[in-house]
Order: sequence, then C-alpha cells, then structure tokens
Amino acid sequence: MSASETQVVTRFAPSPTGYLHIGGARTALFNYLFAKANGGKYLVRIEDTDKKRSTPEAIDAIHDGLDWLGLLGDEEPVFQSQRAERHAEVAQALLDKGAAYKCYLTPEELKERREAAQATKKPFRLNSEWRDCQPGPDQEGQPFVVRLKTPNVGETVIEDMVQGRIAVKNEEIDDFILLRSDGTPTYMLAVVVDDHDMGVTHILRGDDHLNNAFRQLPLVKAMGWPEPKYGHVPLIHGADGAKLSKRHGALGVDAYRDEMGLLPEAVFNYLLRLGWGHGDEEIISRERAVEIFSAEGIGKSPSRFDTKKLLNLNGHYIREADDSRLADLTAAEAGATSEDDKALLVKAMPELKARARDLHELAAGATFLFKTRPLEMEEKAASLLDDDARKLLATAHAALSALDRWEIEVLDTAIREVAEQHDLKLGKLAQPLRAALTGSNTSPGIFDVLVLLGREESLARIADQMTEPN
Repeated sequence: MSASETQVVTRFAPSPTGYLHIGGARTALFNYLFAKANGGKYLVRIEDTDKKRSTPEAIDAIHDGLDWLGLLGDEEPVFQSQRAERHAEVAQALLDKGAAYKCYLTPEELKERREAAQATKKPFRLNSEWRDCQPGPDQEGQPFVVRLKTPNVGETVIEDMVQGRIAVKNEEIDDFILLRSDGTPTYMLAVVVDDHDMGVTHILRGDDHLNNAFRQLPLVKAMGWPEPKYGHVPLIHGADGAKLSKRHGALGVDAYRDEMGLLPEAVFNYLLRLGWGHGDEEIISRERAVEIFSAEGIGKSPSRFDTKKLLNLNGHYIREADDSRLADLTAAEAGATSEDDKALLVKAMPELKARARDLHELAAGATFLFKTRPLEMEEKAASLLDDDARKLLATAHAALSALDRWEIEVLDTAIREVAEQHDLKLGKLAQPLRAALTGSNTSPGIFDVLVLLGREESLARIADQMTEPN
C-alpha cells in the first residue's frame, strides 16, 4: 500500500507484563515495517494504566526487548497513564454533544439483568433507561458511569487490511463504559483518544482485538475524527495448532536472547516470515523487508511457531555475523577473560561458527581454547582414550614435535603419515587427538584445533594423556 497525502503513522501499544511477548514483538515488527515501507512514522505507546502490573521493571523489560530487535519508536514513547485528564476531557465532549450519557444503574441492577439474560440463554446487551433520560434530584451525589451512545440500527463495517470486509449489526454493540464511577477512563476510551492524538492512521494488531474495533469505531465517528485503517493479524499458534502458550516454550523476547542464545536479526527475520510471505524468499534482511513489506502479504490463517526452523535460521545468521561481534557475545560464557583470550576467540570464530545454531553452542565449542591443564574429560571423550589410543598419542606427539613449522598443511601431512604407519583411517587417530586436545568428542577440525592452541599448548595437552609405547 502506498502512502496517501496523509503521512502513514503506525503504533505498537503493549501493556507492561514483565517482558515483551513474542507475539507482541511480531505486531511491533509489522507496524514498524508498514510505516517504513510507506515512508511513514512508527510510534510506541505504553498502556500502563494497570498500576499493579505496570512497574518500572516491566516497562524497562519491554523497552529492552524492543531495543534488542531494533523496534524502538521514532519518537519517545507515550505513556497512557499520563493522559487520563485528556481522556476525561473527550468523555465530557461526548456528553456535551449528546453522544454519551451518564448511567446511574447500580451494580446490583446490572447483575440482575445479566442473570436474566443468562436464564433465557440470550446474549446480554445492556439497554439502559438512562440513555435517553436526564438525571433528577434523586441522582444528586449518586455514583454514575459515562457510556457511549452506540448506534442501535444499521451496521458497522470495517474494510480490514488483513481480514477483508467485516460487518457487525449495531444492535450487537452495547453502550460500553467510557468513564468509570471513580472518573477513571476505560481502556476503550483511552486507546481511541491516544490513537487520534498521536495521529495514528493504520493499526495492525492481533485478531483478538477485532471485537474492540467494532466498539472503537463508533467512538471515533462520534467525535468526528478520521477513521484509522485496521488490520487484524491471526495469532501465533504452537506446533500442535493451539494458541501459543508457556507449554510451547519461551514466550518473552528476553528468553530468545538470553536462554536460547539467538541473534536479533534471526528473530526479526523469523517473526517477519511467521504469517507473512513474499514469494519464496526466506532469508530477508531488515533493509529488504522495508522494500517489500505490505499488508497484503499477511496471511488470514494462524501461523505455527517452529523452533527448529528458528534455530536453523539463527545458524545462518551466526555464520554471516562479524567474528568480533560474536566473540563479544560469547567471551564470558566461553571463558575468555583477557584481551589475548578475546583475540584468540576472534581468530577461532570462522571455524567455531560453522557448526553452531545458537550462541550457547558457539560458546561451548570455544571453551577448549581456554581450559587449564590437565583437562577435565567429558565422558565420551574419556571413552576414546583407551590404552591403545594413549600409545597412539605418543607416536603422534613425537611426529608433531619434530616439525619445524606449525601450519595446517604441515600438521595435516604429519598426522596422516602417523595414521598410515599404523594402518588406520585418519578418524581413528583424530578422535583420541581431539579428546586429548579439547576434553570433548566434538570440536572444529583437528588441524584447526592444533593451530589455534599453538605448538606448546598442543604438545603439552597431548603429553598429559599419552602413554609411552613398550
């Protein structure tokens, strides 16, 4: 969709819950890309009116997740809790123009009417007598709520950017509350006012908000404001087809970064392709995404979260990533504590990253570089070092000690000659060598390991595990 005369403005409006939900991150991503693809503006609003959950820590966690993914707004975030006065002002304007009314129904009266509707198995829709009734002396000082006078004939139609044309009969939309009896604004009022004041033109959000749209649009119309264009995106499901939940694994973006060891560009790319497509393209950079994103590419069916596919994609981005950056991200976990260690880690990275799918695997693969002698053997590595293997190590040690150059080609030739002398395939010698050099049964290529560790350290580690032949 191309930008019209009015600048495209989108928004992401999370409620602080302690972390940025992975589904929320995708919503933010779609709004960011829609704005950028149309030369528009992408904003963030923190809907922090729930004082119990909206702690500074929760807000910081959302900010941190957005920052990691590169999805902070183009302007400073708007905090809904700071705008209650403005929300009440709009409610009063609606009262003044007769588009809203004060409802004095008590909680007991409302309860009775709900129970009566349930008894007849009919949906409850409030028909308040206060809709067309002015309060009298008996209502002086009595509590009331402010309700919107929603149309009760005809229908409300939304030309949804994702779902297409959707119509709801107005008789199904109740006169919802704008201001509670304590004067505080409801979510429904606050959202509409904030979207208008922020200049929001397009709203992409989960389809669990579709019902809200049919309440919010009459409010927009009652104020005579420009109507935003809506796009309701199907929710993310787990591999079993159920709505994504804790039982499917990580939900917060922070867990994908910290616990799973993923790169932000991989998560960005994966979330982009989760319910959106552009031909057969799978590997899509941020720059490319801005070029090609459109709401037309969003699917109408729920997408299924595939952790294996995400990890494979992350492996691609690890292989593409700058070696120094990867070293910075893995140094502490790998055990690189000095500048020399860090330099060695950078040097090793081309080999290490070839087989890692996440940063934890990458760090684990690098730990052999910084181990102290004698190495602690993993169980599988120890099983490779039987008596015959230890004698074989002694022969390899002698051949390596005689070399005047410590380079891959020279090391390769020397080790292959030892294997041939003992009528062995290279792997039969490489396996105990790997165990002796790394303490593990997995590592980069054995010749790369020898070069990375250097002559002195390599020979010392082999000597720790070998047995002199009889």
